[in-house]
Amino acid sequence: MQTDEIEIAKIEVDLLLEAIYRRYGYDFRNYSRLSLERRLTQFLIDKQCASYSEIMGRLLRDKNYFYELSTYFSVSVTALFRDPYFYSALREKVLPFLKTWPYFKIWHAGCATGEEAYSMAILLNDEQLLNRAMLYGTDISQSALETAKAGVYPLDIVKKGSVNYLKSGGSASLSNYYHARYDNAVLKSSLNKGITFSLHNLVIDKSFGEMQMIVCRNVLIYFNQDLKNQVLQLFWESLEYGGFLCLGDTESLMFTSVADKFITVDENAKIYKKKI
Repeated sequence: MQTDEIEIAKIEVDLLLEAIYRRYGYDFRNYSRLSLERRLTQFLIDKQCASYSEIMGRLLRDKNYFYELSTYFSVSVTALFRDPYFYSALREKVLPFLKTWPYFKIWHAGCATGEEAYSMAILLNDEQLLNRAMLYGTDISQSALETAKAGVYPLDIVKKGSVNYLKSGGSASLSNYYHARYDNAVLKSSLNKGITFSLHNLVIDKSFGEMQMIVCRNVLIYFNQDLKNQVLQLFWESLEYGGFLCLGDTESLMFTSVADKFITVDENAKIYKKKI
């Protein structure tokens, strides 16, 4: 691509992101530029459009068209008990502290289709703590949240989650928590009774309430540094003193504006504790 074309494409993306913010209130302007451009390019290919400008008019006038585009921005890399070592660290280093609260709240920010929230519910049930917990799963994608609320996943994927569950220290069989229906696994209703799934935009929305733990894994990698700091400040404000923050395996609090406001509980699992 020639220099002029690159500059024109950059201007088009700037205008598109500004239009989205002004029309719908979703602010993607500080997302990682490379990641955004990859996702926008894929949208153009799927819609057989030649340029970003080509989708602008319809995007502004058709809300459903915008929501379709927004699904390309929503990160949905998740699975039941993904990264077993993380859940093992929760069992050993976090749950003993949560047990000291008579009642506690956990926020899964950027929960995508809900597998991590259900994994947490299963973990808490194993430890006889689910009846003392309120879990919140939030995301910017309504379609992802609908999947989360339904709690129905492909059976072969759930069976793969069974292996991770055992690796994480699971004390039973994951099959105890779902029943098979054709090629799908339907999670038991007892799991989502304690989970509230709702829309929430980390970029523009406020605190989701005082939490004892916040889980936001592999979302910050899609933000630039300013937006990372903004969201981490939101998490700090949303946590009770002594509460826990859990990030993804490639993320860290190092070199962020809140680095000195947390202590490290487990560096490998990226678990931090808000200083008292």
